[in-house]
Amino acid sequence: MPDQHLSSAEKTSLLRSWLERFLAPGSLARKLMGRLFPPISILVVLDLSVTWVLTRRMSLEDWLLRDIFWTMALSQVLLVSLIAWVLLSGIRSQLASIDDLSQQIRNRADDDFERLDASALPAEIVPLVEHFNELLERQRDTLQAQKRFIGHAAHQLRTPLTGLQLESELMLAKPLPDDIRQRAERIKSVSDRMIRLGQQLLVLARTDADTNIKDSFVRLDLCEWTREEGGDWFLQARQHGAEIHLLAPEKPVWIDAAPVLLRELLSNLMDNALRYGQGTDRIVLRVASNPPSLSVEDHGPGIEASEQQRVFEAFYRSPGTQAGGSGLGLAIVQEIARAHGAWWSLMSRPDFPGTRITIVFPGPRIGARLTRHDTLIGN
Repeated sequence: MPDQHLSSAEKTSLLRSWLERFLAPGSLARKLMGRLFPPISILVVLDLSVTWVLTRRMSLEDWLLRDIFWTMALSQVLLVSLIAWVLLSGIRSQLASIDDLSQQIRNRADDDFERLDASALPAEIVPLVEHFNELLERQRDTLQAQKRFIGHAAHQLRTPLTGLQLESELMLAKPLPDDIRQRAERIKSVSDRMIRLGQQLLVLARTDADTNIKDSFVRLDLCEWTREEGGDWFLQARQHGAEIHLLAPEKPVWIDAAPVLLRELLSNLMDNALRYGQGTDRIVLRVASNPPSLSVEDHGPGIEASEQQRVFEAFYRSPGTQAGGSGLGLAIVQEIARAHGAWWSLMSRPDFPGTRITIVFPGPRIGARLTRHDTLIGN
């Protein structure tokens, strides 16, 4: 719209929006202008005062004296405007690199501890960024130490627990009084659960982002792989009164993945469906091609909306659940998905008659460096 067609209110609004953009509340530009404007104003007033005194003492025509005075006044206004423009443009150009840094930090994944690049930043900001990089390194070292401890502890516990499991099985293989058999069965049940917990802790330690999981990636057909691995769960599903159904396209769906970790991912999803999908009569393994994804569905009681975010937290178990478990299954699913550059979604009642957990892979392109870390609920 041409300027001559703008009303005075519209012109005032445009000027106000321009000033707010360049002098936002709390911005560095506004603070610097607040500090510089008073001394500049004083200098301008002094200059104009001297000019006025001098022109009053000169024996020139009145119109010429007025022209000289107003010429000096106009030159001062132009000078102040030029100083303000140079100051604001310089500040904005320097702050652009800080805005880029802020955007990089905002878009980072939770497990990304790479150093921030401070080469393009003003010298005054570089020390702050360097201290932040040191904090990232300490945080990464702390996390790695925790995962190493978990891995070592789980490995050390596995041997005595396996021996305890074997002893309980040998006891149960012999004729025993009823009370002793019940105790031996409880010992075996506890040892089985502890061995499973140790295995899950080892998987969590292995999915550390710095162990180069992508080096173990192979290209595989997700459809064929799901048929083979899902078949191993038919007997266990029958024991829970459920049947397994596979829905997959006829054409291959290629992804890059670590088979060992992918098997653990499916194992935790299936165990979660059988353990918590109480009353379900079937479990559906669904493979889609665009984008490549794997879903595990059950028709159980579902997960409350208030709990759908928390079930992916390590060691979290719903207060109302009666099934046993350590609360690590979906946390491991999340970590393995993140290590593959995949993202995950959970859908439950009332949007879905049961629970559906979907893992969406980035396709055959070695996706370990991708940052698909947001959990999507209800998609």
